[in-house]
Amino acid sequence: MATVLYITANPHDDEKSYSMLVGKEFIHAYRSANPNDEVIHLDLYETDIPQLDKDVFSGWGKLKEGIAFENLTDSEKMKVGRIGQLVDQFVAADKYVFATPIWNYSYPPVVKSYIDSICIAGKTFKYLPDIGRVGLLSDKKAVHIQASGSFLSSGSDDAELEMAHRHLKVIMDFVGVPSFEGIFVEGMAAKPEQEPAIKEKAIQQAREVASRF
Repeated sequence: MATVLYITANPHDDEKSYSMLVGKEFIHAYRSANPNDEVIHLDLYETDIPQLDKDVFSGWGKLKEGIAFENLTDSEKMKVGRIGQLVDQFVAADKYVFATPIWNYSYPPVVKSYIDSICIAGKTFKYLPDIGRVGLLSDKKAVHIQASGSFLSSGSDDAELEMAHRHLKVIMDFVGVPSFEGIFVEGMAAKPEQEPAIKEKAIQQAREVASRF
């Protein structure tokens, strides 16, 4: 049995959000193909994700010096402990499904905060003296479902402006995830007359990818 971490970052539900709609279809198809697997939905808008702030860096510094976790301040314990929970959940999963919208050429800020919480040395990557950085999640796979009103995927005229899927690919490489692909729901604002066809194409792609994920 595999564990799928379904990570969404949209304040809207699947009736108003294309990324959430296609994500819902993906998960439904995945569950049909893998009825014994566990799917955990992590809604980043309903999740406590600490910012990397003074308390976090101070707490990490104290732990590195050998100070016990119990001796951190209350704020340090709360934030450092929560980041530990998030990265442990990420490491424990076998597969990742991200569903995000494009806002101003990138994803919502909450996604970056989450990424910061799971890029932890010793948990998802490490540095070796003669090799350098090594990702530790080499047995995982990931899919990114991304919705945008304009055309931003590879091959489009504005592909170089896109900073979400490309960044997530860098992060998956960083932590060692060897299999990463994208499903793009795009162009609804640029070509509103094609909106139904765009949506249906993305749903069909999501079902196909889910069946072999």
